[in-house]
Amino acid sequence: MPLTLRQAAPADAGAVAEIWYHGWQDGHLGNVPDSLVRVRTRDSFSERAANRVGDTTVAVVDDEVAGFVMVVGEEVEQVYVSPDHRGSGVAGTLLTEAERLVRDGGHSRAWLAVAPGNARARRFYERCGWADEGLFDNQAFGPDGPISVPCHRYVKALS
Repeated sequence: MPLTLRQAAPADAGAVAEIWYHGWQDGHLGNVPDSLVRVRTRDSFSERAANRVGDTTVAVVDDEVAGFVMVVGEEVEQVYVSPDHRGSGVAGTLLTEAERLVRDGGHSRAWLAVAPGNARARRFYERCGWADEGLFDNQAFGPDGPISVPCHRYVKALS
């Protein structure tokens, strides 16, 4: 099954929102403050996906969005793959693309935040050459302002 990457289009927002919502739950429930879980409703992912089309690259397999990555500056903000495509190489391809986008943006180092209890994601990033710089206080944003979320900061030097 051939995999293609492309800039997200507004028509992709629904598929991105579904992948993001379910993937976020898998990696974050029980690993982030309850105050964040309360504001991360299905509707919130739909709204955020529609607003973030310009920052989003999608991976497409058989005319279906299989995953996506969002990059802003030197931060890889989101990397998610649909359950049907986990373990197929889509995540690695998206992460490599994210690294390229960061590098092409003029940055020599990329970073991302991972919830401490999201062991699957942490193992994946480590296998891809990312290093854990330790815990930091990440700020997630909800409708009432920032929510403090303890996260691990992963970094990778880009050549």
